[in-house]
Amino acid sequence: MLDRITGMRVFTRAASAGSLSAAARHLGLSPAMATKHVDALEARLGVKLFHRSTRRLSLTAAGNSYLEACLRILPEIDEAEASVASQRVEASGLLRMNVPLSFGTRFIAPLMPDFSQRHPAVKVELGLTDSQVDLIDGSWDMAVRIGRLTDSPLQARRLTDCRMQVCASPGYLARHGVPKRVSDLSHHNCLGYSLSNLLGGREWAFGLEGEFRVPIQGNLVANNGAALVAAAVGDQGLIYQPQFIVAAALSRGELEIIELDQPPLGLGGIHVVYPPDRRPPAKVRAMIDYLVEAFAGELPWERPFR
Repeated sequence: MLDRITGMRVFTRAASAGSLSAAARHLGLSPAMATKHVDALEARLGVKLFHRSTRRLSLTAAGNSYLEACLRILPEIDEAEASVASQRVEASGLLRMNVPLSFGTRFIAPLMPDFSQRHPAVKVELGLTDSQVDLIDGSWDMAVRIGRLTDSPLQARRLTDCRMQVCASPGYLARHGVPKRVSDLSHHNCLGYSLSNLLGGREWAFGLEGEFRVPIQGNLVANNGAALVAAAVGDQGLIYQPQFIVAAALSRGELEIIELDQPPLGLGGIHVVYPPDRRPPAKVRAMIDYLVEAFAGELPWERPFR
């Protein structure tokens, strides 16, 4: 199927030059191909656009009307393409980035002022949710994902590692004792994370590959790690969360790390993901590079908390 936009360009050039061969030379086409483009336009529209003779082309009444429309539409198309192409060179436009709620609030949002100073032409929209969104259907440019990445066409770049930790408040441990083995967890009030089968309200997984599954029970499950930290600080029970979620409470002495006989689950790290594109827009590349730089070296949650 012939390209309609190319056909419009052939038509306008032929109308200006009065010759299909002249239009073909200007656009780098063969005369036969230029003729096919105009024939296809006329067939699609159901009207003749040119009066043709062996010496010159002249526009029909329908051709004159169509020429006016093409002269209005084609510059708009050229402008739109130039605008999009420029975004691959200069970071600009709206960048929609989806991030987990607690991680985004605590560690991504504070980075945005510096990013905006570096890239003033980029407007950032942060979507904060712990539920995993569909980047394509949701029109997101990129997302931060925590945990093991599932097989998908998305491209990914690793930001940093992320360790899991079992914690409880000193008050809870004083009343209920400190578990020593993963099997001891069945005798404790374990607060589950409802968005993960590996950290949920029925069982917790241990070992780097999650090979040790232990049944747990508790009187609270939540879909947000910060909510579980608040409950644990209030002496309600044990939590099993990423280090960045519990770091502040640990530094203040509100929670204590519990060492068990099996290593915590290997979470798989923190990644930035984005739709498959051999050349992502400059705004996406700028944000990816910025986040990689921000999480290099000492991690934000390893620094002292005030």
